[in-house]
Amino acid sequence: MTSLSGDSDSTTGSAPRPDAGDAQHIVCARCGTPADGPQPTWTCSVENGTRHYFCDNCARAHLRAIEGRLDSAWW
Repeated sequence: MTSLSGDSDSTTGSAPRPDAGDAQHIVCARCGTPADGPQPTWTCSVENGTRHYFCDNCARAHLRAIEGRLDSAWW
């Protein structure tokens, strides 16, 4: 896996990952769709140290903004 300079895989100060083994309830940060169990096709974005999860539909609709690393507030 390759990361850009300045990127970090550290989870310090961010929300737990959904696969961390806890009973965390994940919802889409854009539309509020609940994730019923692990969602390998959902997108995770870290903005200002906080993880945001986006469902398939929202991720597809905003793919260019996500790839451009725009904060979700911009889209």
